[in-house]
Amino acid sequence: MENVQAFYAVFQPIWTIVVMVIFLGIAIWAWSSRNKSSFDEAAHLPFDNDDDLIPHDNNTSLKEK
Repeated sequence: MENVQAFYAVFQPIWTIVVMVIFLGIAIWAWSSRNKSSFDEAAHLPFDNDDDLIPHDNNTSLKEK
């Protein structure tokens, strides 16, 4: 039982540092100016015109699809 407690005593601070480094890495990646254009494009996707995604047949209406 003492070995398990000793393992956790060493593992918890290391795990905290690893998770903090991963979080900071993701935050830096998300805020980097290199990704700004792709994030801006993704942010405007809901406002794009969807007419080019719908096939237009003269024989069927949207309700039939």
